[in-house]
Formats: sequence, C-alpha cells, structure tokens
Amino acid sequence: MEFMHLLSDPDAWASLLTLTLLEIVLGVDNLVFLAILAARLPPAQQPLARRLGLGFALLTRLALLLTLAWIITLTQPLFTVMGHGISWRDIILLAGGAFLIFKATHEIHASLEGDEHAEGGAKRATASFVAVVIQIGIIDIVFSLDSVITAVGMAQHLSIMVTAVVISMIVMLIAAGPLSNFVSAHPTVKMLALAFLLLIGTTLVAEGAGFHFPKGYIYAAMAFSVLVEGLNLFARRRRSKPVKLRTPPP
Repeated sequence: MEFMHLLSDPDAWASLLTLTLLEIVLGVDNLVFLAILAARLPPAQQPLARRLGLGFALLTRLALLLTLAWIITLTQPLFTVMGHGISWRDIILLAGGAFLIFKATHEIHASLEGDEHAEGGAKRATASFVAVVIQIGIIDIVFSLDSVITAVGMAQHLSIMVTAVVISMIVMLIAAGPLSNFVSAHPTVKMLALAFLLLIGTTLVAEGAGFHFPKGYIYAAMAFSVLVEGLNLFARRRRSKPVKLRTPPP
C-alpha cells in the first residue's frame, strides 16, 4: 500500500532520482578500486571478480539498509580521544582509509618496480583470485557503510533507499567492464586512479578522525584531473605509444 502511494508521489520520484545519482557518484570510489584489483587477474577471471565484488557490495548495502536501528548505533561514540568521540563508524573509516592508502601505495610500487619474487602457474592464479575477492570484500564494507548512512540521511522510505541502491549497482555493473579495460590500456590513467585511491583513503582517515569537509571538493578535483588526462590522451594518441606497466600478483 505504501509502495503504491510512493509511485504516485512526485517527491518520492525526485528523492529516488537524487539518491540514485548520489549513490552512483559515491560508487565511483568502489568502482575504481575494483578496476585496479581486477586488472591484476588473468583476463578470463576478471569479469567474474568484478561481478562477485559488485554482488557483495549490493548484498552489504541491502543488509545494512535492513538493519537501520543498528546503523544508528554505529554513529554513537564509544570513547573519547582528545575531545573527539570515536564511534564504530569512525573506526571502520580509519581502518578502511589506512587500508586504501597502503594498497594504493603498494600498487604504485608494484606497477613501476615489479615483483621479482612472483610465483607462476595455476596455483598463483587461484590464490590471486581469492586474494582479490577478499580485498574487494573488505573495502566494500567501508564504502557500503558510507553509502548507506548517506541514503538514510536523504530518504525517509526504505523502499526508495533499496531501489536507489539496486539501480546504482546495475549501472556500476554495466560500467565496470569498460572502465577496467580502459584503466588497463592506459598506464597514466591507472596511476591517476591510484592517486585517487590515495586521496580517498586520506579522506576516510580524516573523516574517521573527526575532520569533516564537503566531498564535493574531492569529486571536483578528481573530475578536473580526469578532464586534463583526457585531453592529454587525446593529444598523445597519434604521437606515441604509452609505456607498459608491470602487472604483479596481489
């Protein structure tokens, strides 16, 4: 009954559209991380890794939305450090941000320096796939928490939140393959994406430490960087071939 009422409510449709667009924007972080990690797998395994990663992200978001009462408790301070109340959300953001900073730094080093101790064969490929899926799952939890808290703050009806999350994940699933292929084909884009992960990781750590600032500034800087790199790729396309980065195992 409530769902049928929402279908005829213009405000509900406006809320759904706004929240869906916001969820897609917030999902860019997750998509970039997914593209970087999936590119390290053999080509035949990459689509499955992307689907599993996005599937886990969807399940995590839906599970969090269905436990709104528990979500609210995550923002309640557990203890105080230097006058700042630390909640479970802050702890998750701090840990997730630190993980992103570590992972991005490791990826930059491995891409440029290589890994001379990489093991070969099917055993390494299997272990790499499992490691990639686990890492995607870990960071999905961090991004899902931030996404769901945003959804709860913007929409009043659970059905609108769930619909927005599902639509945004479908869009991300469609965009995951082309984005991953584009990042893999252009080393400078991969370095830029890793720089984005460093920026996002630093932002998560700052958020967890109590330093709040509008994310619009972050996304504006990222969009400007993408625009500049797009112009560079267009200008260099016919002049020279890009360098090839190493693709080490996780």
